[in-house]
Amino acid sequence: MQISNLLARLEENQKRSRARQSSSGNEGEHCPGLFPNWSDSVRRTPNVALRSALFSAVSKGYRPYFERVKINALGGISIIYTGALLDQGDLDVWETVLHLARRQELGSECRVTAYRLLKELGKTDTGKNRSILDRHLSRMNATALQIRVGGHSYEGSLIHEVYRDHETRSYVIRLNPSLRVLFLTDQFTDVDWSVRQALRGRPLAQWLHGFYATHARPYDLKVETLHRLCGSRSACITDFKKDLRRALDCVGNALDAAGKPFSYSIEGNLVQVKVTPSPSQRRHLAKN
Repeated sequence: MQISNLLARLEENQKRSRARQSSSGNEGEHCPGLFPNWSDSVRRTPNVALRSALFSAVSKGYRPYFERVKINALGGISIIYTGALLDQGDLDVWETVLHLARRQELGSECRVTAYRLLKELGKTDTGKNRSILDRHLSRMNATALQIRVGGHSYEGSLIHEVYRDHETRSYVIRLNPSLRVLFLTDQFTDVDWSVRQALRGRPLAQWLHGFYATHARPYDLKVETLHRLCGSRSACITDFKKDLRRALDCVGNALDAAGKPFSYSIEGNLVQVKVTPSPSQRRHLAKN
């Protein structure tokens, strides 16, 4: 697909979104950028970030540096990555930057204080947390990706530029305008932020929650497939299987508490999951 056609398609999606908002009386919710606005209760995330090991399900520790490494991903997604290992903490920050920037044109300056960013992340404004936040932003700025999904692709970094005002403890963050190609229809998922926050500190559970949120009707997968897709460091599949059960239990508890029933079973090495589809996923299922 030519970029001119792609941009035209994105702009048409935006017009339809604005028309829906206008007809429903939500005119104040529309945004001037190319992203349709979305609720504060979710974080809109490209499926490439949720269906791959780009943001791995790993705990804190050693971060290897990758040079043009092919990232494990679900079929139909190709990711070539250069940069330090990224984890679920990095994804939290990236999702939050996208969330705060959603009301403006991609490529424009996103001005935000460290206090606001940390508050959105559910963290207090302390020197330690500001230092960790700085590392997340620097790590994602120093990335190079080649992502292809279907007939379109993106090449660039996750965060284009970061300017810091150390006196006011504020940031000016810029995202690459071409990131918009990752937000085409059916290429993103609205992740329930309260559930993700409830799973904080459990990277495998966070990854599983995001992964299964991208599926209206999940298909069965092997334990080995999930091990590969989540970027687990576990060298033993038997150990990973135990971790997987514990993580799926956590996801189920968090989703049940949010009124979104979730169930799973592991028969041999096959994982079966049933989720509560989102409203948009229910509409998609009704069409098919």
